[in-house]
Amino acid sequence: MSQPVLLVIAHGSRDPRHAATVHALVRRVRARRPGLRAETGFLDFNIPSVQGVLESLAAEDVREVVALPLLLTRAFHAKADIPAVLREAPARLRIRQAEVLGPSPLLTAALERRLYEAGLTPADKSSTGVVLASAGSTDPEAIAVIAEIAREWRRTGWCAVRPAFASASLPRTEDAVRELRALGCERVAVAPYVLAPGFLPDRIARGAAEADVLADVLGPAPEVARVLLERYDAARVPALAAVGA
Repeated sequence: MSQPVLLVIAHGSRDPRHAATVHALVRRVRARRPGLRAETGFLDFNIPSVQGVLESLAAEDVREVVALPLLLTRAFHAKADIPAVLREAPARLRIRQAEVLGPSPLLTAALERRLYEAGLTPADKSSTGVVLASAGSTDPEAIAVIAEIAREWRRTGWCAVRPAFASASLPRTEDAVRELRALGCERVAVAPYVLAPGFLPDRIARGAAEADVLADVLGPAPEVARVLLERYDAARVPALAAVGA
């Protein structure tokens, strides 16, 4: 039996860097697993749309699809928007919705990769405070997950780790930077917990003006590609319910 098609579902953005980064990540996924068909669909702003990809797959007589939300937390898009779009898919498709990417130790490793690429070294950990800067959400579950990631990451040796949010929640990045400075951390670094550039990541960058180090977004980091494949493999298990079944 052929393996299901992987459909990576991204939010989409008016910022062209967003789609370019998503496509780079999906290319890395394909490179890690030759033979896997991986497609990309966007909820808004960019093409192809999720619905358009699903209709094209059905027209090709594809039967099995794993729909993977390119999201770091289980907020509104994962709980409502994406299931609603998948319910409108052609009836001949059997679709399983994979879990969102986070939390995962691999994503924490990717955050550290980006901090080291920005100039830090493992020897700097004990004297460096880190702002874990996410896009933000009104969903309490998503906010709690970010706070827990910060607590767990702190235990790996950083001076301190504080969560911050670009929208919907507090504190903002600049406030967390000042808090870590007041705490006495020798240096302060901002680690954007976002997948691709865009409006909110730019807001995080502006909030990092007083920090010593600003890491890049996670983007097509190899660890992120590995998480995508982990979520895909888990969703292939037949015991998982198909969307709309």
